[in-house]
Amino acid sequence: MTIPEPQDRAKAIPEAAVARLAVYLRVLSGFAEQEVHTVSSEELAVAAGVNSAKLRKDLSYIGSYGTRGVGYEVAVLIGQIERTLGLTQQHSVAVIGIGNLGHALANYGGFPSRGFPVAALFDLDPDLMGVPVGGIPVDHVDDIPRVCAERDVTIGAIATPAKGAQDVCDRLVQAGVRCVLNFAPVVLQVPEEVEVRKVDLAVEMQILSFHVARRSQETSESTASGAEADGAAQSKTRDVNAGVNPVDGMVVRP
Repeated sequence: MTIPEPQDRAKAIPEAAVARLAVYLRVLSGFAEQEVHTVSSEELAVAAGVNSAKLRKDLSYIGSYGTRGVGYEVAVLIGQIERTLGLTQQHSVAVIGIGNLGHALANYGGFPSRGFPVAALFDLDPDLMGVPVGGIPVDHVDDIPRVCAERDVTIGAIATPAKGAQDVCDRLVQAGVRCVLNFAPVVLQVPEEVEVRKVDLAVEMQILSFHVARRSQETSESTASGAEADGAAQSKTRDVNAGVNPVDGMVVRP
């Protein structure tokens, strides 16, 4: 049997499985910090919030099948997932738009700890120029091509209003950035070789609202069905009791 090369396996991984691999990596990193050396598929599945069959299928995409009776070696599995996700190479992040969200992204400690240090910040506000946020001075958006090239930025996080997002994206592409994380509420137009991930917090809230409304409706329907069943049972009881002799309890039939 021919075993696919790692890059060929990566091409065959479904998008949804890639997202779950990132979750597995986060969970495994937590296990490693607790000095847990091996983990079963059931334990990892529970910690990641998936069923064990799906987890084993996902890990089979990267050529990891574990050992029967032992499970997976945490350090080995971390290395396999990191290679698949491209985390063995250095990534630097630029944040564009230093409003409330941009400030939060610039100061988020989870980026550098997971291999995504913020290397550059950009904005249009002249009052922000040169002001350090998270230890990094803010540059003007006009300097995106130069600064991103100098600092080897590979990922751009756009946290601007919708109006300026496309212009910012164009500047990032011009600087050679091929991965964009877009928080602006707009669809960006990019060349085929540029990968864009859109994060719309309002849409996520609306999706949550839908699930809450659906569960509320299901609860109401369940309550109504229960009330109808109780009503039918009570009606049946009345019908039966209507034919009972109150003296001896005998059922009087015509």
